[in-house]
Amino acid sequence: MEFRPLGRSGLQVSEIAYGNWLTHGSQIDVDTARACVAAALGEGITTFDTADVYAGTRAEAVLGEALTGVRRESLVLCTKVYFPTGPGPNDQGLSRKHIVESLHASLRRLNTDYVDVYYAHRFDHATPLVETLRAFDDLVRQGKVLYLGVSEWTAEQIVTARRLAEDLGLTAFVANQPQYNMLWRVIEDEVVPACEKAGMSQVVFSPLAQGVLSGKYRSDGPPPQGSRALDANGADWVGPYLRPEVLERVAALRPLAAEAGLTTAQLAVAWTLNNPNVAAAVIGASRPEQIRENVAAVGVRLDPALLRRIDETLGDVIERDPGRTESAA
Repeated sequence: MEFRPLGRSGLQVSEIAYGNWLTHGSQIDVDTARACVAAALGEGITTFDTADVYAGTRAEAVLGEALTGVRRESLVLCTKVYFPTGPGPNDQGLSRKHIVESLHASLRRLNTDYVDVYYAHRFDHATPLVETLRAFDDLVRQGKVLYLGVSEWTAEQIVTARRLAEDLGLTAFVANQPQYNMLWRVIEDEVVPACEKAGMSQVVFSPLAQGVLSGKYRSDGPPPQGSRALDANGADWVGPYLRPEVLERVAALRPLAAEAGLTTAQLAVAWTLNNPNVAAAVIGASRPEQIRENVAAVGVRLDPALLRRIDETLGDVIERDPGRTESAA
């Protein structure tokens, strides 16, 4: 495993982070979840990513149980707050009340006294930004949170938050968690430059485009059994990629990956890590062997000529429009 600094901070994160969105508490049983976490630890992964909303809070609990007995100081535990976790009007958003209550609930589920990185899972237009920043800062000063991040914020929102934090002497964000992969590049033109100026790294989710860049989906056949395309929670995310023109272009990546001595999945993960503003790629897994395959992308540096050929192969199926957004992850 190799490590990178998280933004303009001293925190080192593993280049591959293990995430449990759509898996723990949902797609896979507890025993399989434990096996996947054990495989991640065995491969040197130290960064684990979850959120209070995943699987209706069950994902945090499963991860906390799976990490029982592991030296806490060896881990970088990350979770998030924003989406509804209950029926009440204050059970969502980035108000001081919800942030504080949500963190305490996350700490109980994760069986820990603190989280290393706490993300604002989306921007909250209904709460004054200063209230959100002060609540986060208080949690940092209390030692319950060590570092702060955001997920799927726009460049303008990131810049505004950074300036406000500096003006008020509050803890600044050091991470952004967006979707980013060969097919989905909407952060490149605006978000990445804004984050570089703000001292923030990307910790990207969906480096395999919901599994599409693994090559397991074919344009001439049905989705494989057990895939996200057949899962009620994952189908909305993977569906937009399952167009024949996309799947045919992805299939054409196989010989390029083979030339580099990689699988298509390894090529996709290595591609995200070739962006210098990316600190880590978050991978999910329904089987331990998927983790072992993806970790092989660590340390791989892709030749500029190969990067150009990837762009030429994918062509106009690459999404670059920063106005496009995705719903939740």
